[in-house]
Amino acid sequence: MTADAKTPSSPTTAAFFAQAAISFAIALVSLTIGIAVLPVDPWVRAFLAVGALYTVTAAFTLAKVVRDRQEDTTVARRVDRARVEKLLAEHDPFAPNAL
Repeated sequence: MTADAKTPSSPTTAAFFAQAAISFAIALVSLTIGIAVLPVDPWVRAFLAVGALYTVTAAFTLAKVVRDRQEDTTVARRVDRARVEKLLAEHDPFAPNAL
């Protein structure tokens, strides 16, 4: 098996997960506080809050779609690799050709 055929495994460490979660929480809290103390009318605050909520949900959706696409690609590669390995295992180069 070649190095290209192996799928790289990149498990997320606990430290990286914690950093990402804390970073997301700080950004979301900062944005919420910024919108709350903004010296504008309440309808402007509501508009900005809805926009921020939409941005957050769109980011989660995009992350899920990217992850799902990567998982689908990985599974397809595994299936293709298994088919090739099966064909190679069943192939007998010394068998007479049957026409």
